[in-house]
Amino acid sequence: MTTPIRSMLVSTSTLHGGVCDGLNALKDAHKQFVEAKLRASFNDSLDIDDGLKAGHEQDYRWDYVLGHRDTSFVVGLEPHSAETGEVSTVIAKRQYARRQLQAHMKPGKSIRAWFWVASGKVDFVPHERTVNRLNQEGITFVGRMLQAKHLPK
Repeated sequence: MTTPIRSMLVSTSTLHGGVCDGLNALKDAHKQFVEAKLRASFNDSLDIDDGLKAGHEQDYRWDYVLGHRDTSFVVGLEPHSAETGEVSTVIAKRQYARRQLQAHMKPGKSIRAWFWVASGKVDFVPHERTVNRLNQEGITFVGRMLQAKHLPK
C-alpha cells in the first residue's frame, strides 16, 4: 500500500521499517495531542526521533512525521514543553530534522508543515515575539492539540 510517508521515502531509506499504519508510530501518550476526530485521517506515521537516532545521538531530533490521507501531505508533529526557553530547541529540532531527512526523501518531496503541540502547560503568549520567531522558522505552535483547522489545504 502506498501511503504519504512511504511514497516520500527513497527505496533505500532505512526509515521504511519504522513507518506504521495510522498513528501507530506515536507513543500512546502522544496520540492525545491529535484531535480524536482527526486521528483516522492519517494513513501512516513515523517516529523520526527513533529512526534518525543512530549516528545523531547528540543532535536535536524532531519526534514524528504523519501522512495525511486526504491531501497526501506529510506533516511534522513535535510534542514538547511550551515554554519560552524551549523555542530555540524546537527550532533546532526542525533544522536538524530537515537536514537528516534529506538523504531519505525523494527529490521534490518535503514535509508540508511542522507543528509544535504543547506537552504540558503553555508558558508563553501566542502573540509574543517567540511565536513570530517560530512562524519565521516554518513552525506552527498549535497549543495543546493538532486539529483539522491547522492542516494545510
